Amino acid sequence: MRSTPSSSARHWDGSPVAAPVRRSLRVSHGGTSRLMRCGQHSRCHECGNRIEWYHRSDPQMAMVPLHPHELPAARVPADCRWHVSSGIAHPAGDGSGWCRIPHALLCPARNVPTAAGLGTLRRALAVHTRRLIDAGAFIPPTARPDEAAAESAVCRPARPVVQLLYVRYLAACPVEEIRCVAQTRRRSRCAQPLLAPDASAGTWTLMPATAATGQLALPADVMTVYDLSALPYAEQLRWRAQRCPQHAATPSAPDLTVPDWEPFDPLLHREHIHTRLPTRSRTRASGRSRKAAQP
Repeated sequence: MRSTPSSSARHWDGSPVAAPVRRSLRVSHGGTSRLMRCGQHSRCHECGNRIEWYHRSDPQMAMVPLHPHELPAARVPADCRWHVSSGIAHPAGDGSGWCRIPHALLCPARNVPTAAGLGTLRRALAVHTRRLIDAGAFIPPTARPDEAAAESAVCRPARPVVQLLYVRYLAACPVEEIRCVAQTRRRSRCAQPLLAPDASAGTWTLMPATAATGQLALPADVMTVYDLSALPYAEQLRWRAQRCPQHAATPSAPDLTVPDWEPFDPLLHREHIHTRLPTRSRTRASGRSRKAAQP
C-alpha cells in the first residue's frame, strides 16, 4: 500500500491544521501611554517585590508604581484607592468592590504607617523580600557597594541631578550610561545612549540645592547639576522621554521600559547632593599637582 502525502494544511487524517496566528504587541496611535504592557512590570529597588508602572490621569505628574494585584476596597482607606482605566491610573475608586493601591504604602523597606487591614499583606511582602535576599536574587540598598568610594577615584556622581524643562530629576545612573527606553525591531531595548556623539550636551554647574526653580534653597547649600536648559525645547523633550535621536524621530516605536527619571527632592535625596564639579580623576589631578610642586 502506498501512502499519499498529506497536504501541509491538513493532518494525516484529513483534519485541518489550526496554525496559531502570530501577533505582535503594538501601541495604539490614539493611546495616552506609549509604554508596552510587558514593560510595565518591574521590581521595587528597595524591597525587590513586583510592581506595575502606570501613567497618571494628570500628565504633568510622574508615573505611579502600583501593587500588581487588586485588593478589596473595604480593606483600603478611601484616600488610598486607585483604579486603572485604559492603561491610565486614577487616584480614586471606580465604585466597584475592588481597587488598586500604591506600592509605597505596602513597601516593607519604608517606615510608613500601615493602614488598618493591610498589615498582613505588608508582612507577606516582607517575608518575600527576605526569601529573595536569602536566595541571592535581590541585594538591598544598604548592602550594596558604597557609591562614595567609587566616586572618590572618579569624581562623577553615580546618580546625578539633571535639570531639564525647568524641573530637576534624579537619574538612575551616570549621564553617559543613560540608555534609550524604546523597543527595537528585534523586540529588545535600544542600546543607544541619550548622550549621542552628534547631539548637543549639557553643562555641569553649581546651583542652589532646590527641587525646582522658584522653591526655597537649603541654607548656604549648593549642588552639582547637569544643566540641559540651554538646549532646544525639542531636545529637552527627547531627554525627558529618554529616547535616542533615532527613536525620537520615530514616535510610533513603543517604550519597552519606564524612564529612569525620579523627581528630585533635596530632603529625600540629600545623599546625592554633591558640592564639587565633576573631574576626570582626583588622584591624577592631585598627582600632577604634587609633581609640579617638586623642584
